[in-house]
Amino acid sequence: EMKVVALISGGKDSCYSILKCMQFGHSVVALANLRPPSLIDELDSFMYQSVGHEVIDSYSECIGIPLFRGEIRGKAIQQELSYEKSSSQEDEQRDEVEDLYLLLSRVVKEMPDIKGVCSGAILSNYQRNRVENVCERLGLVSFAYLWQREQGELLNEMIDSQMNCILIKVAAMGLDPKKDLGKELSELSPKLFHLNQLYEVNVCGEGGEYESLTLDAPYFKKRIVI
Repeated sequence: EMKVVALISGGKDSCYSILKCMQFGHSVVALANLRPPSLIDELDSFMYQSVGHEVIDSYSECIGIPLFRGEIRGKAIQQELSYEKSSSQEDEQRDEVEDLYLLLSRVVKEMPDIKGVCSGAILSNYQRNRVENVCERLGLVSFAYLWQREQGELLNEMIDSQMNCILIKVAAMGLDPKKDLGKELSELSPKLFHLNQLYEVNVCGEGGEYESLTLDAPYFKKRIVI
């Protein structure tokens, strides 16, 4: 068993990865999240989901573990697939990956028992490589239990696990903001599979088709009501 900090965005993937981490016998003892700078509602980041970030503080209370938050100050400067910290990065020219490094450094300093990080990366090598780069530099193990899973199977598994997730942003052919925003994933899943057959829409939203927000999960002590 390892003590783990979970990277949480509020979306279904990061919340389901916490459940998988627990099922594999690890202890999730803290949450970590990067938020957009004050007064910016949503960031166009290559790495982080920032939709619904106002709700993140509630997860600490819902799950009953501490939440560490940091601000996204950097930009996606290195946009190649692999990532290495450049020695010339100044504060105003910092890559957004370094924001994650600073946040997790703080977590490990305050909770030295933490030895692992779990994240909800499914398809993005870009995202996974950067999380692994930060973990390696901090001597932490990276857990990505959803990595390269078949998306249809994974979506059904998430719904069967009794997680309650709603759509908070849609950006795909066939998804209608007027009808589909606020709907539960379980209710929308037949439509997502249908759109996958018609337009090859990623059913887990990996192509940015939609963003979700988790209101309840088996490990929540309280559910979120919005």
